[in-house]
Amino acid sequence: MDNTPTRLSLPLNGGCLCGAIRYRITDAPFDAEFCHCRQCQRATGGPVAAWMDFRIEQVIWQQGKPREYASSNQVRRGFCPQCGTALTYRHTGYADLLTLSIASLDQPDQVAPRYHLHTNSQCRWLTLVDDSPRYPESRC
Repeated sequence: MDNTPTRLSLPLNGGCLCGAIRYRITDAPFDAEFCHCRQCQRATGGPVAAWMDFRIEQVIWQQGKPREYASSNQVRRGFCPQCGTALTYRHTGYADLLTLSIASLDQPDQVAPRYHLHTNSQCRWLTLVDDSPRYPESRC
Protein backbone atom coordinates (compact mmCIF):
# COMPACT_ATOMS: atom_id res chain seq x y z
CA MET A 1 0.00 0.00 0.00
CA ASP A 2 1.42 3.37 -0.96
CA ASN A 3 0.72 5.68 1.97
CA THR A 4 2.34 8.69 0.34
CA PRO A 5 -0.16 11.56 0.46
CA THR A 6 -0.90 13.63 -2.58
CA ARG A 7 0.78 17.03 -2.65
CA LEU A 8 -0.46 18.97 0.38
CA SER A 9 -2.51 21.95 -0.69
CA LEU A 10 -3.06 24.42 2.14
CA PRO A 11 -5.32 25.38 3.70
CA LEU A 12 -6.96 22.04 4.45
CA ASN A 13 -10.76 22.11 4.70
CA GLY A 14 -13.19 19.63 6.15
CA GLY A 15 -16.33 19.04 8.12
CA CYS A 16 -19.04 16.65 9.16
CA LEU A 17 -21.40 14.54 7.07
CA CYS A 18 -24.35 16.96 7.19
CA GLY A 19 -22.29 20.15 6.72
CA ALA A 20 -23.31 21.76 10.02
CA ILE A 21 -19.64 21.86 11.06
CA ARG A 22 -16.89 23.16 8.78
CA TYR A 23 -13.25 23.79 9.61
CA ARG A 24 -10.10 25.13 7.98
CA ILE A 25 -6.54 24.22 8.88
CA THR A 26 -3.79 26.72 8.23
CA ASP A 27 -0.75 24.42 8.29
CA ALA A 28 0.27 20.80 7.78
CA PRO A 29 -0.31 18.39 10.68
CA PHE A 30 2.74 17.71 12.83
CA ASP A 31 1.79 14.03 12.97
CA ALA A 32 -0.80 11.51 11.74
CA GLU A 33 -1.64 8.01 12.90
CA PHE A 34 -3.94 5.01 12.72
CA CYS A 35 -5.50 4.09 16.06
CA HIS A 36 -6.88 0.60 16.64
CA CYS A 37 -7.98 1.10 20.28
CA ARG A 38 -11.45 -0.01 21.31
CA GLN A 39 -12.53 3.54 22.16
CA CYS A 40 -11.66 4.82 18.68
CA GLN A 41 -13.37 1.80 17.13
CA ARG A 42 -16.54 2.50 19.10
CA ALA A 43 -16.41 6.28 18.63
CA THR A 44 -16.00 6.08 14.85
CA GLY A 45 -17.95 2.90 14.18
CA GLY A 46 -15.01 1.56 12.17
CA PRO A 47 -12.27 -1.00 12.75
CA VAL A 48 -9.59 1.72 12.80
CA ALA A 49 -9.49 5.50 13.11
CA ALA A 50 -7.14 7.73 11.12
CA TRP A 51 -6.15 10.91 12.97
CA MET A 52 -4.02 13.99 12.28
CA ASP A 53 -2.52 16.22 14.95
CA PHE A 54 -2.34 20.03 15.12
CA ARG A 55 -1.62 22.89 17.45
CA ILE A 56 -5.04 24.20 18.46
CA GLU A 57 -4.45 27.64 16.92
CA GLN A 58 -4.04 26.03 13.47
CA VAL A 59 -7.69 24.90 13.43
CA ILE A 60 -10.32 27.48 12.54
CA TRP A 61 -13.96 26.53 13.09
CA GLN A 62 -15.74 28.26 10.21
CA GLN A 63 -19.23 26.97 10.90
CA GLY A 64 -20.45 25.26 14.05
CA LYS A 65 -18.27 23.47 16.59
CA PRO A 66 -18.16 19.87 17.76
CA ARG A 67 -19.91 18.87 20.95
CA GLU A 68 -17.61 16.93 23.22
CA TYR A 69 -18.11 13.68 25.09
CA ALA A 70 -15.81 12.71 27.98
CA SER A 71 -14.84 9.17 26.95
CA SER A 72 -12.42 8.97 29.90
CA ASN A 73 -11.09 11.24 32.67
CA GLN A 74 -8.69 13.00 30.30
CA VAL A 75 -10.07 12.39 26.80
CA ARG A 76 -12.75 14.44 25.05
CA ARG A 77 -14.15 13.23 21.74
CA GLY A 78 -15.83 15.81 19.52
CA PHE A 79 -18.73 15.03 17.23
CA CYS A 80 -21.41 16.83 15.24
CA PRO A 81 -24.54 17.10 17.41
CA GLN A 82 -26.73 16.90 14.27
CA CYS A 83 -25.33 13.96 12.30
CA GLY A 84 -22.99 12.31 14.82
CA THR A 85 -19.81 12.47 12.72
CA ALA A 86 -16.73 11.79 14.87
CA LEU A 87 -14.43 14.78 14.30
CA THR A 88 -11.96 15.36 17.14
CA TYR A 89 -9.93 13.78 19.89
CA ARG A 90 -8.58 16.00 22.66
CA HIS A 91 -6.45 15.00 25.66
CA THR A 92 -7.01 17.50 28.49
CA GLY A 93 -3.37 17.16 29.56
CA TYR A 94 -2.29 18.76 26.27
CA ALA A 95 -4.49 21.85 26.04
CA ASP A 96 -2.55 23.30 23.10
CA LEU A 97 -3.14 20.27 20.82
CA LEU A 98 -6.13 19.02 18.84
CA THR A 99 -6.51 15.80 16.85
CA LEU A 100 -8.88 15.70 13.88
CA SER A 101 -10.25 12.83 11.82
CA ILE A 102 -8.41 12.51 8.51
CA ALA A 103 -11.58 11.15 6.90
CA SER A 104 -13.41 14.42 7.71
CA LEU A 105 -11.16 16.32 5.29
CA ASP A 106 -12.68 17.32 1.97
CA GLN A 107 -9.62 15.68 0.37
CA PRO A 108 -8.48 12.99 2.84
CA ASP A 109 -5.79 11.70 0.47
CA GLN A 110 -3.71 14.76 1.36
CA VAL A 111 -2.75 13.38 4.80
CA ALA A 112 -1.45 9.85 5.37
CA PRO A 113 -0.97 8.21 8.78
CA ARG A 114 2.67 7.48 9.63
CA TYR A 115 2.24 4.67 12.21
CA HIS A 116 -0.28 2.41 13.97
CA LEU A 117 -1.22 2.65 17.66
CA HIS A 118 -2.93 0.09 19.92
CA THR A 119 -2.42 -2.76 17.50
CA ASN A 120 -3.14 -5.17 20.36
CA SER A 121 -6.81 -4.20 19.72
CA GLN A 122 -6.65 -4.43 15.92
CA CYS A 123 -9.43 -6.54 14.45
CA ARG A 124 -7.90 -9.85 13.39
CA TRP A 125 -9.82 -9.84 10.12
CA LEU A 126 -8.37 -6.44 9.11
CA THR A 127 -5.15 -6.57 7.10
CA LEU A 128 -3.39 -3.30 6.40
CA VAL A 129 -0.33 -3.71 4.24
CA ASP A 130 2.14 -0.90 4.78
CA ASP A 131 5.61 -0.39 6.18
CA SER A 132 4.47 1.95 8.96
CA PRO A 133 5.71 1.25 12.50
CA ARG A 134 3.25 -0.56 14.76
CA TYR A 135 2.89 -0.12 18.52
CA PRO A 136 0.88 -2.58 20.69
CA GLU A 137 -0.20 0.34 22.91
CA SER A 138 0.66 4.03 22.63
CA ARG A 139 4.08 5.28 21.54
CA CYS A 140 4.85 6.71 25.00
